[in-house]
Amino acid sequence: MSDQHILVLATGGTIAGTAGSATRRDYRPGQIGIAEFLAEIATLDLPAKLEGRQIANIGSEDMGPDLWRKLHEAASEALADPACGGIIVTHGTDTAEETAFLLDQTLPCHKPVVLVGAMRPADAVGSDGLRNFANGVRVAGDEAAAGRGVVLVMSDRVFAARDARKALTSGVDAFRGFPRGPIGHVTPTSLDWFGPAWRLDENGHPEGARYELFTDSPRVPILHAYAGMPTIDVDRALGDGAQGLVFAGFGEGNMPGPVRDRLAAAAESGVLVVRASRVDEGLVDREPDDARLGFIAARALGPAKARVLLQLLLANGVTDPQEAQAAFDRR
Repeated sequence: MSDQHILVLATGGTIAGTAGSATRRDYRPGQIGIAEFLAEIATLDLPAKLEGRQIANIGSEDMGPDLWRKLHEAASEALADPACGGIIVTHGTDTAEETAFLLDQTLPCHKPVVLVGAMRPADAVGSDGLRNFANGVRVAGDEAAAGRGVVLVMSDRVFAARDARKALTSGVDAFRGFPRGPIGHVTPTSLDWFGPAWRLDENGHPEGARYELFTDSPRVPILHAYAGMPTIDVDRALGDGAQGLVFAGFGEGNMPGPVRDRLAAAAESGVLVVRASRVDEGLVDREPDDARLGFIAARALGPAKARVLLQLLLANGVTDPQEAQAAFDRR
């Protein structure tokens, strides 16, 4: 690994959080600025030239379209700079999967882009932030990381943005990947990829961005299924001009009959309706009735990432369910 120039885009989160006590349970995310953070990182003597830029300093529960645009603009500028070898985004874990996937779909793949976070604040016993960051530097400085899209690095594992999800509320081993699991194993001194890069064009070169980032966020609510669900919930979700809807259904995206009928009527009127699942893991495959009802199957995407993709599709002029389905089928 050579001394690559890596830009660190800081957004806050637990990795920049403090509790004021090594054993206190509660803490405040986004308390450490990027200059202070990189001063601490400098003591690790990592083989990289790190430059920091503060995009925000928040808990990631407050992440949203305005900050996504700022982050995307900074990342795009850095990726176009020949002097920049890769990007690390420090981010809270609560919405890391959404930010990672959004950037994955809207940035080119020719240089590494790595999200890192922490499950324990910087001053906690057993804090995982510095190790995750050091691992992120190892990935961001590896040329073989190109062509894999945006990745998320946590607990010595590398996850593709499309696969990554937060599966546990606490503990450093909180992230999982579906359907592929981790795509690599990393420590501050080693990196092993479990397969070749896949985000390549017909000439074998890393892909460009798949979609333009939206300037005005299309309204796409997520509706969560529950036993005895009335159709009025659908009507409320579709209010205020919703252009799409993600239904987090039972099992493989199942829903009560009256709810299905109401969503089919919405699809017929031009609303893109995605069947996802409230279950933690598993595929939501196409069913025989989907074509007739105008539904889109989320496949391996959970509700949160299905919403992000649907927003991107709508913002890029995709309104046909079959065309949208092809995007959900795509790896």
